[in-house]
Amino acid sequence: MRNPNHAAEFMKLWTESCFMAVEAQMVIGMRLAGIAGFWNVTKAENNVMRTEKIAAAQASALAATTALSGGSTPAGIVLAAMEPVRRKTMANSRRLAKRGVKFGV
Repeated sequence: MRNPNHAAEFMKLWTESCFMAVEAQMVIGMRLAGIAGFWNVTKAENNVMRTEKIAAAQASALAATTALSGGSTPAGIVLAAMEPVRRKTMANSRRLAKRGVKFGV
């Protein structure tokens, strides 16, 4: 018999993946608009782009390793690995969206 929790776990994985993909595209768009001078970004944004990826990758690897060693399911391991990255994409999209369009270009 199949475990009903697996279906819920895969649905959560799919949902989180979709949200993360949309948020990442929003962040990329706002940062590119900032580079072009159309979006209000700080001068430090280019450095933030680079450094945050290293920290998120390290946190993701640690979370996946912890889930794996704890006996989590495959979907649970992926969800654990995705969580630090998703947290960062969500925070970035909210932070950049608040900065808004740069008028008077």
